[in-house]
Amino acid sequence: MEKQITNRKSSRREFIGKAGIGMAAFTIMPRFTLTGTQTGGRKIRIGIVGGRFGTSFYFHEHPDCIVEAVSDLRPERRKRLMEVYKCSKSYESLDKLLLDPKIEAVFIATPAPDHVRHVTATLNAGKHVLCAVPAAWTLEECYKLRDVVRSSGLIYMMAETSVYRQNTISVKKFYKEGLFGNIFSAAAEYNHPGLEVLYFEDGKPTWRHGMPPMLYPTHSTSLLIAVTGERLTHVSGLGWGDDSPLLKNNPYNNPFWNTTAFFKTNKGNPFRVEVNWKGALRSAERGEWRGDKMSFFSALKEGDEHTIVRLADRIGSDDAGFQYKANIAETFKQPLWWQTDMLPEPLRHNSGHDGSHTFITHEFVDAVINNRPAEVNVHEALAYTAPGIVAHQSALRNGEYMSIPGFD
Repeated sequence: MEKQITNRKSSRREFIGKAGIGMAAFTIMPRFTLTGTQTGGRKIRIGIVGGRFGTSFYFHEHPDCIVEAVSDLRPERRKRLMEVYKCSKSYESLDKLLLDPKIEAVFIATPAPDHVRHVTATLNAGKHVLCAVPAAWTLEECYKLRDVVRSSGLIYMMAETSVYRQNTISVKKFYKEGLFGNIFSAAAEYNHPGLEVLYFEDGKPTWRHGMPPMLYPTHSTSLLIAVTGERLTHVSGLGWGDDSPLLKNNPYNNPFWNTTAFFKTNKGNPFRVEVNWKGALRSAERGEWRGDKMSFFSALKEGDEHTIVRLADRIGSDDAGFQYKANIAETFKQPLWWQTDMLPEPLRHNSGHDGSHTFITHEFVDAVINNRPAEVNVHEALAYTAPGIVAHQSALRNGEYMSIPGFD
């Protein structure tokens, strides 16, 4: 996704004034605060593997990072990576890149079924890892990933975009300030109609052919977990398929285009998650957080206004004349957090998935530089990933209520 050029001349003071959010906004994630003015220490040297998704980040712009080398099995994708990151060194495979002693960290943007294998190889080579979503493909892989990260003593981060969407950053701020009161229920949806166009390439099936929706849940599950820290403990899932020939003979034996999961959290709260690949749907990656003092409803698409509902004491009446508590609904003008000093100055521009890619870039680089756990560390990554794996098994069993293992 090409970077959108924005006017960077507005001062931080002008931005805060226009947004009407005050200095408290910059207490959302303390490790980001003012990091834009605290660079200039040592630089990490990173390798980037995967010439599709891997091209959409900004390591070459980060003042504390050097893109040392890139890799993809396909020459044309290696060339694209070299162009994007202005890097003259490339390798034909991850195995060869891992032999480079200059590389300290690796971004794994390879197909999802390879993630745990590639992360394991990278950690065993003594290098920190940023990995695309999801973290794992099976529960067995979840346990393996947790154990290999623990034993390595190295930084692991999953590149979950929903954690750093502009409205998610705002919701995290509101939750920290107690504005929701108690969040008693939540919902999230990831609609990607038309995914079947990625099922085949050059007449051959890709890893996405027949991919169960709930094996790719993290864009939705993270929308609650990253805000409240809750864990999803139980689930009942239901799937929908239409016996389409496109689903026949897929490697997952998956019959579903769409799946809805009804989760229970460790706080006893309900959380509904939908992941849909087909139907008369509007594309969406959005969440709803419902509290006893305030609720937040994400817009259906980027750029539209979100909605906040606040508890009020006034009494209203519905169209049948019945009285009810007339809460106050208002549109929310979304601050553009990527314009602020939550990021180093070179990264203060729009980026993929509602501005999240520059945040992911900075969070990983900063975690390695300061030798600290990343926000989406292995425990968070598995908390986002494993519930979807169990939800798919539940859907295959016609909604059986199932327990979800924990990985903390």
